[in-house]
Formats: sequence, structure tokens, C-alpha cells
Amino acid sequence: MAKDKNSSSLHLLDLPWEDVLVPHILSYLPLRHILSLQRVSKPFQSLVQLYLANCRWFDSTQLGSQLPKRAFCNMLKDNSVLQRLDLRSCSDWLTDKELLPIIGQNHHLLHINLNSCVQLSRQSLVAISLSCPHLQNICLGHCEWVDCLSLRSLADHCKNLEAVDLTACRQVKDDAVCYMVSKSKRLKSLSLAVNANIGDVAVEETAKSCRDLEHLDLTGCLRVKNESIRTLAEYCSKLKSLKVKHCHNVTESSLGILRKREVDLDVEPPLQRALVLLQDVVGFAPFINLQI
Repeated sequence: MAKDKNSSSLHLLDLPWEDVLVPHILSYLPLRHILSLQRVSKPFQSLVQLYLANCRWFDSTQLGSQLPKRAFCNMLKDNSVLQRLDLRSCSDWLTDKELLPIIGQNHHLLHINLNSCVQLSRQSLVAISLSCPHLQNICLGHCEWVDCLSLRSLADHCKNLEAVDLTACRQVKDDAVCYMVSKSKRLKSLSLAVNANIGDVAVEETAKSCRDLEHLDLTGCLRVKNESIRTLAEYCSKLKSLKVKHCHNVTESSLGILRKREVDLDVEPPLQRALVLLQDVVGFAPFINLQI
């Protein structure tokens, strides 16, 4: 068979960039590998810039914790189509100055993860509220700058919220949670963990407002008691998991209702807990024959 004279001159970059290379090749590569292509040549650098301008998911964890601030800002400066933004690995240096331009030009964001981004301010959450009306999932764990007013703004403007993580957001109190859940009827997952301000009022309002709730994390919410857990059991028939470890006022009298429904609980039944303690003390677990 005669060899095509032109076949030897074909290169990867001869393929259509927007129709082939970006959607069907680069989109399947890890981000760190894509960025490394910039060192090959100027045409590859242009290709990578085209990809970054059109990517819908930016995950900083793929690049580790050494992502330089200037490189990050340059990567997303031309992108206005992001749907998922995970900036956990930028927590050491990310401020409003770097985040606000990205939020301001991306109005289609559905998922945002700012876990432990402690150098941001409430201004960032207000900007997210105003710029991202379709937001479904936001993680603000350990962001102690989240306050009641910025959380209200989120609830007022983001009507499609399905998952909110407020772990260790210690400025947030019952009234702000009540307001948020009253506006977020679609909520399926909520974490209020490690917040001593959260009590029965917030949990009961969550139960009554969010009937589709599937996952609730109340770890370390010391003011939560049995009464609100019973309300949760009454109203949230779709509940799949509940975390109440270190909630010392929540006992089996309320948890037993959920346990019978096979809700996943992070607290063991009293008998099993007693056996574990006994094993720790005497070094073995006795066989017990219980007759009811």
C-alpha cells in the first residue's frame, strides 16, 4: 500500500482544538499534566490557555498545596463558564482579592468548595450569593468569617441549594440557620458540626423546612437535645445519616427511633457501647445471652 505523502507531516496540534483536542483529549487528563504541556512550545501554551478558558471544573487539589498565587490568577482570568470550583488547596493564601474576580465573571457555578480558606471575608460569600444564582453545593467548613448576615444573603439569592457545609462556622447561630433552611427547601445535606451556638431551635426548623434532608451532621453541637432529634425523625422520612457524636444531651430515647429505620448513626447502641468499654477494661468481650 502506498504511503500517504502528507501523513508524516500531521501533528497533534493539527487536529481541531475546540472540537477535538480540548473536549476529547485534554478534558480527560489530570490538570497538572495539562499545565506541564505549556513547557513544550508556544502553540501548546496557547492550547492550554484555551483549555483553561473553557474548562468547567477547576480542582486545586489536583495541583497540591504548592500552587502559586500568580499562576492561579492567570489560569482562570479568561474563564466565564466554570461550574465547579474547588479551592481547598489555596487556603494558605487565598483572599478576596484573588477570588472576587473569578466569582464575578462566573455566573454558572453549581459547586464551590472553600473549606479552610480562612483569609477570605464575608464579602466573598456575599459576592457568591449575587453572582451564582444556580449554586447547589457550597462548602464553607472552618471559615469562621461566615456570619449571620452573609449566610442570609446566600439564602436570599441561591434558591437551589442542596448541600451546605458550615462545619466550625462559629459565628453562625440558630436564627441564621432557621432563616437559611426556610429559604432552602431542596436541601439534602447540611453540616452544622462543631458549633456550640447551634441548638434545638435550628435543628427543629431544619426538620420542618427541609423534608428531603438525607444527611445531617451535628457533631459537637452541645446544645442539641433529644426533643429536636425526635422532630427530625418525625419530619425527615428520607434521612439516611445523622452524626451526633459528642452531643451529650442526645440519647437512645430519640436515636432509637431513627435506628429502627436503619438511619446510619455515628453513635453505637448502648449495649454495644457498654461491651466495647468492658472489652477495653478487661481485655475481652463476654458472650451475653439476652432473652427479651
